[in-house]
Amino acid sequence: MAGLSSRSAVAIHALAMLAHRRGGSLTSTEIADSLESNPVLVRRILGHLRDAHLVRSAEGRGGGWFLARTPRDITLYDAYAAVEGGRIFSRHPHPPSGACVIGRNIGDLLDVEFRDAERALEEQLRRTTIAALLQQILTCDNEAQDH
Repeated sequence: MAGLSSRSAVAIHALAMLAHRRGGSLTSTEIADSLESNPVLVRRILGHLRDAHLVRSAEGRGGGWFLARTPRDITLYDAYAAVEGGRIFSRHPHPPSGACVIGRNIGDLLDVEFRDAERALEEQLRRTTIAALLQQILTCDNEAQDH
């Protein structure tokens, strides 16, 4: 089962950081420091985001990673789709027994349930933009600073 990995969370984190930078660049090391992660992993994720035209990179002094679109034009689904491969849910690794009432019927029924669940996830992720998420992050931080 492929399933949902942490790649989506890393991608969304990086996009939020770049949105917060407001047009400025960040290095993969700066993003990795915030994630307390490895810059190589971050570069791999950023490469997927670049392939999806969500970020771009520039070499040399003043280079780094930039958003390729405005934060209000990037949804959480865009990040998810850029880094997650395949379906979230999958069937049994080996076909179950056709001699069993459960085995011969469960696959098609699970396919419908899994497709509906994946569609619901995609719809939810499409509702939130990076700009909206960043605003929520900053609001949470301001509230935490006030207490």
